[in-house]
Amino acid sequence: MQYLFDSWPELSADIKAAPHLLLLSDYDGTLTPIVGRPEEAVLSPGVREKLRALARKPSASVGIISGRSLSELKGMVAIEGIYYAGNHGLEIAGPGLKYVHPQAEAARATMQKLAAQLAEALENIDGVIIQEKGLSVSVHYRLAKPENEDAVTSAVKRVTAPHVDKGEIRVYPMKKVWEIRPPVNWDKGKAVEFIGSEIKANFKLPRLLTIYLGDDTTDEDAFKVLCRPEGWSIFVGEANPSSSADYFLSSTAEVGEFLSRLIELR
Repeated sequence: MQYLFDSWPELSADIKAAPHLLLLSDYDGTLTPIVGRPEEAVLSPGVREKLRALARKPSASVGIISGRSLSELKGMVAIEGIYYAGNHGLEIAGPGLKYVHPQAEAARATMQKLAAQLAEALENIDGVIIQEKGLSVSVHYRLAKPENEDAVTSAVKRVTAPHVDKGEIRVYPMKKVWEIRPPVNWDKGKAVEFIGSEIKANFKLPRLLTIYLGDDTTDEDAFKVLCRPEGWSIFVGEANPSSSADYFLSSTAEVGEFLSRLIELR
């Protein structure tokens, strides 16, 4: 994994030569710092304007791929004319595009039921936040006391185990979050490929340069589908040898600097 700005002369040449640029990014921990409560992850006006400016370029497209629901993500980013992928890509919307994974759609009732069961099981542990996101459920425990984290894990596993055994859901550990999703073969990597294929078809492009930024384990699926020279994978955080990303930026502040450089090159 290389520090992105150390390789900038070579990478900037690739950007200039590409007929079209697709910038895709995770939201939490990538465009905004990690915070205690999900609603506190507010996109700064400066970053929003940079994304908007890049999206206005005729030879560039922009998209945000997040574990948040599609409606919540669109409300928090609030930029017209870009691509949005919610629930780790299970629902996607953008210019001329609207997609919901059919198997995930069929799991809505199960997710609603699980959210209610988890809320009941965890109601006596302070600092736990349950997000029912339509196609998935998140259990946030960043605000819980460290001594209660094992109790959160036990409750999540107890409630979800019967559904896991039946093959109805999958459970994923993340950064102080448990993610419960439908058991479908779909992830952020699939979403990256789906959006990229749509753009190539719409613009009749022989080549598309795709850049993806992310900071969490769910972003690894996106990193794995991108290979230079057609794609760049950028981890946000200190250099992580276990990541599949080719490059890293150390902070969300450096992501902002990267966006400024992209705007100048396009």
